[in-house]
Amino acid sequence: MIKSIQQFLSKLAFLFVVGLIAILPFPVLYGLSSFMAWLFGSVIKYRHKVIYNNLSQTDLNLDETQKEKLISEFYRNLSDMLLEGLKSFSMSRKSVMKRHKVLNPELLDQYYKNNQSVILVTGHTANWEWGSLSAGLFSDFNVIAFYSPLRNKQIDKLLRWSRSRFGTTLCPTKGTTNTFEANQNQPTLYLMAADQSPARVVSAHWLQFLGRPTAFLHGPEKHARRNNYPVVFAEIIRVKRGYYELTLKTLEEQPIESEPVSITRKYALELEKYIRKHPSNWLWSHRRWKHKLKMDN
Repeated sequence: MIKSIQQFLSKLAFLFVVGLIAILPFPVLYGLSSFMAWLFGSVIKYRHKVIYNNLSQTDLNLDETQKEKLISEFYRNLSDMLLEGLKSFSMSRKSVMKRHKVLNPELLDQYYKNNQSVILVTGHTANWEWGSLSAGLFSDFNVIAFYSPLRNKQIDKLLRWSRSRFGTTLCPTKGTTNTFEANQNQPTLYLMAADQSPARVVSAHWLQFLGRPTAFLHGPEKHARRNNYPVVFAEIIRVKRGYYELTLKTLEEQPIESEPVSITRKYALELEKYIRKHPSNWLWSHRRWKHKLKMDN
């Protein structure tokens, strides 16, 4: 009973914040975001140690001044993404298509015409959150995005509603295999962010990434090979605050014919290339290298 009341009160507070964000013009939103970035970096110092250690473990070869500059830019990216996520509750179709634009949607059209499902992989870069909104607007696929449900079931329900407003279905990551099986008879676009640290290290693919042995999720490659679904990488570039352009690139046309781990390796190479170009756009605040194992591949 107490837990239900707490979740209900949290839901009311969440709705209040969403309502405030909804009425803010984008220029005012980004003024607020700049203030939040300052709070994150200078007052709260949100996960500063984790971010600093992550940067120090890479081969980006940054000196102290460069690290602090990148960390400051990261906090602005983080605060932008958080507020943009709340703003998505009130964004129109036209606004989403204008601000999260896919530059080459025709790459997906060919698969849809051939009645092929596709696995679209990306990283936690720039604003990946709007992808669940824009994917259904730039393609005719049945769109499914995998996500980790929130503990607060009432807020989780609100988030699922917001992210599915334009045709995307959100499915828990724990039911990934069942989701693939349930949708095998219709052309489906599966959205998967594959750069988080895997929970089950024993099944992870170990690759050299940013100069470090790194564990990668095996799921995207496993399902691609099992179903022979093409794998496409989405690069998300921030053109300016509030405007993003996505470029799609096919990583593998025939997964069933590919060498083991090759799809994961191609994904890691694309993600690493992106991070080297736009380092502040990646989610440095998660403990990416918490697993310390030797290379298996």
